[in-house]
Amino acid sequence: MRVVEKGRTYDLAYAKKAMMVVVILPLLVMYTEAMLTPALPTIQKEFAINPNDVSWILTIYLLVGTVSVALFGKLGDMYGKKRMFLVALAFYTIGVILNGFAPSFRWLLVTRAIQGFGMAIFPLAFALVREEFPPSMVPQVQGMISAMFAVGMVIALPLGAWVTQNYGWRWTYHSAAPFAVLMFFLAWYVLRESRYVNPGRIDWVGAFLLTVAVVPMLVAVTRAPNVGWAARETLILLGIGIIGTIFLVLWERRVENPIIPLRIITARNPAIANLGIMLAAFGLSMMSQANTYLLQMPEPYGFGKTILQSGLLMTPMALVMLIVAPLAGKFMPKIGAKPIAIAGALTGSGALAVMSLYATKMSLWQFVTMITVVGVGINLMNISLINVLVFSVPPRMMGVATGSNSLFRNFGSTWGPAIAGTVMSTYYALFHPPGAPPFVKIKIPTERAYEVLFGSAAGIYFILALLALAIVEVMKGGRIREVEEEGEKEVVVE
Repeated sequence: MRVVEKGRTYDLAYAKKAMMVVVILPLLVMYTEAMLTPALPTIQKEFAINPNDVSWILTIYLLVGTVSVALFGKLGDMYGKKRMFLVALAFYTIGVILNGFAPSFRWLLVTRAIQGFGMAIFPLAFALVREEFPPSMVPQVQGMISAMFAVGMVIALPLGAWVTQNYGWRWTYHSAAPFAVLMFFLAWYVLRESRYVNPGRIDWVGAFLLTVAVVPMLVAVTRAPNVGWAARETLILLGIGIIGTIFLVLWERRVENPIIPLRIITARNPAIANLGIMLAAFGLSMMSQANTYLLQMPEPYGFGKTILQSGLLMTPMALVMLIVAPLAGKFMPKIGAKPIAIAGALTGSGALAVMSLYATKMSLWQFVTMITVVGVGINLMNISLINVLVFSVPPRMMGVATGSNSLFRNFGSTWGPAIAGTVMSTYYALFHPPGAPPFVKIKIPTERAYEVLFGSAAGIYFILALLALAIVEVMKGGRIREVEEEGEKEVVVE
């Protein structure tokens, strides 16, 4: 069955098959990444490394991925998004396979870096959805993709703890590898090449400057809670990142075919979407770290739950989001992306404000209810922002637009845990675990730490609600406004 929307023909049967690929994709990635978290202590023991070293297992993936999302997004615009999607997915699949066989910690870092190149699959998937799906379907598909992130996390955390405990950490990767291979061949068979190509030369200088701008800054932020924000190492790395950013901006303004077209990402709607996604990721990751500690710290400092139990307690949030996200996408063309973004931000802000006042006084199920409400609010906002972005840039620039958006998301996700760790290191009490030697005491975040973390996140989402007021609406009353090409007028799709 084919549908025609404003002169363009879309294959609905193909769209439905492709939808299954891009919707399953977050399940695979969240399954793989979230399963790693419970395995980190076991990896640390096997390779006899300290906690600072083991954190690089997460950091190296993020560092490589942050640069790759921008680079592969640009390459997707130039050479075809399906082609670059498969390349990125091949990197991810090879990394997953090799991780489970790493003979040493250094090899594990190398294979995690290979896997990091695969992070580009998400912006390329978002771009393919926007290009090849009828515009009326795009919001709902984006909603389903967003819901799968939460579902994957909920499945992976308890399952990862169980697999690591019973079979060892390597099986967290061995169990994911067949699914990664299957996803590669499924994507190769089902997906079609994008209809828009924007040929040009690769901006290698821009890619180098992007690396200089991004990598030192992310390393500084990741290590700052351990070495100190005022430490010489931190300040030098931040300084290099800032200087790299200045040179990147100066270069991208003058080069003919920039890796990050500033005129695209700084236009009104894309700029709001990028800043909004960064702040949302920052608030979410900061809140998630606080949730983890509150759920797992011993009573009376927390609920005293295991990793497995903590993961299972996230199930209500995932189930609600699985229902709400596709519904939000379905009704968004009628209601508008802007009202849903504002409503989502205010919902998250209100629930977080309540948590800042009462989180340590709530019962377990009151706490689970509140984080479910927060999750729904954040999900509504994320769905709205990604749709605002993809309907506000020309199709030929979709890869670089979604890649840049993922770059901003990663920045927010990096800053959140760093700030949360600093706050919890500032407001703590010493706790003597039962049965431990008298001199062994651990730092437990206090009530004040949660007040600061949840209160700060509430403030961030309130700022996001104000920011969303400046969005230029891209859909309403069943009509979707698209940007066809740079410099051309917009079209309306019923």
